[in-house]
Amino acid sequence: MSERRLHLQLGVGACVASGLLIFLAIPQWVAAPSNIKNIILSPLFWPYVLAGCTGVAGLGLIASGLRMPVIAHDRPTDPEEGPGALGRLLGMALIMVMTMYLLPRLGMVWTSMLCFALTAFLVKTRHPKLAVVCAVVIPLALYAFFAHVAGVAIPQGHFVRLP
Repeated sequence: MSERRLHLQLGVGACVASGLLIFLAIPQWVAAPSNIKNIILSPLFWPYVLAGCTGVAGLGLIASGLRMPVIAHDRPTDPEEGPGALGRLLGMALIMVMTMYLLPRLGMVWTSMLCFALTAFLVKTRHPKLAVVCAVVIPLALYAFFAHVAGVAIPQGHFVRLP
């Protein structure tokens, strides 16, 4: 499959997914109380933001696909696709099952850190140090925002509790 065709297909798929989220899924299945004073804390705000970002990313992929030359160049076959893909798929399934069992015991923040790092190394990231830093910083930043700014209780584990 050519890069142009791949970009166009992914872009159209992202736009369709965005449209379904904005016009069908979010209004149908996300409920929000009417007395929320800060719109950022509304359960409707972030799903609409993410759906909009998905649509913009889809439009960007379509635009970049249209700018590519029409002559199709086949992508070189990745030598790691094939047997390794099944191993990664099984590894991802193991990480998801592990998340289900560790979440009530370790809490959301510590489990997220562990899963983020394991997933980054499972997909063989080219930036392992950055992945470890992000695995620690992103869950802590999200915990700080939700626990101290939004006032939302984050599930804590039995062993180490965050302030």
